[in-house]
Amino acid sequence: MKRRKFLLAAGAVSALGSQPVSAHVVLPKYDLPPEYLPQVVSIPAGAVPYEIHVIPSQFALFWTQPDNTAIRYTVGIGRPGLYEAGEFYVGAKKEWPSWTPTPGMLRREPQKYGPLRNGMPGGLSNPLGARALYLFQPGRGDTFLRVHGTNDPSTIGRAVSNGCARLVNDQIVQFYDKVPLDTRVILYPAT
Repeated sequence: MKRRKFLLAAGAVSALGSQPVSAHVVLPKYDLPPEYLPQVVSIPAGAVPYEIHVIPSQFALFWTQPDNTAIRYTVGIGRPGLYEAGEFYVGAKKEWPSWTPTPGMLRREPQKYGPLRNGMPGGLSNPLGARALYLFQPGRGDTFLRVHGTNDPSTIGRAVSNGCARLVNDQIVQFYDKVPLDTRVILYPAT
């Protein structure tokens, strides 16, 4: 895919370790098919504004607006058996988050995730990408589900993740700033 570039915010962490990335390092911006680009769409009247709705059958994340519209993002979702429907809230937000495989990931794919059991710092090659919204539930806390970035645009519009919804990095950077803590998130059942 053809790539365009833009500048990172100062203080990001490099893919080479925990060294801060300077403001002069560039983050790839991916050219996606036009239908995968964010777009404003109409939604039913009465929808609550400023919520996240993920509809897995459409590979779509909707950020509802106050005027019966939403911004629609095309996302990658959890693969069969790992996608979890339910109601959540954004309990934490992190820029250039570190990542550690979950116990379930280590059990399912020990050869793939075992070498990473101690985690990896945030950076360009980190699986959570440039930003992550951490999904929580009352009484449960952190669910280990995220809405996060990815540097692999081939995963968008597909069911390939370990349960998370993902946007390409340049889109999550823009989306992240719109979403406050405690935002309601609904992951609809897969059909």
